[in-house]
Amino acid sequence: MILIHYFNYLFIALGGALGAVSRYLLSTWIYNRNLQVLPYGTLVVNILGCFLLGVFNTLAVENNVIPPHIRMMISIGFLGSFTTFSTFSLETFNIIKENNLPVAFINIGLSVFLGLLAIWMGTVLANFFSSLRERGDEIGEDYR
Repeated sequence: MILIHYFNYLFIALGGALGAVSRYLLSTWIYNRNLQVLPYGTLVVNILGCFLLGVFNTLAVENNVIPPHIRMMISIGFLGSFTTFSTFSLETFNIIKENNLPVAFINIGLSVFLGLLAIWMGTVLANFFSSLRERGDEIGEDYR
């Protein structure tokens, strides 16, 4: 029993390491595109993370398709370290310190609105694929 808990920690740590490195690589790649008006790297990473969490949560929790240890590795580990509210907050704070309130409010609005939209889109997409799978199971029963 105790050994299972240690494996859970190992899966979370592995997911966290992969998520942190993925966030760094993607956000750095975006920042290197010289899009300096908004912190686009963090914005894209957080919106993508919201979308992936919407898909994953629907598949893992609502449809119970993914085993518990993999759920923890992806949701707590990978997506927990991939997305970052603290970086978003620091970048927005620095924009405010530069007296650029319009850009700060655009960043806040885009992050919150697009984050919620991405969660919803991920959920809709996962439910769509789950309904196709269920429909396929029903069709398969007709031929048995």
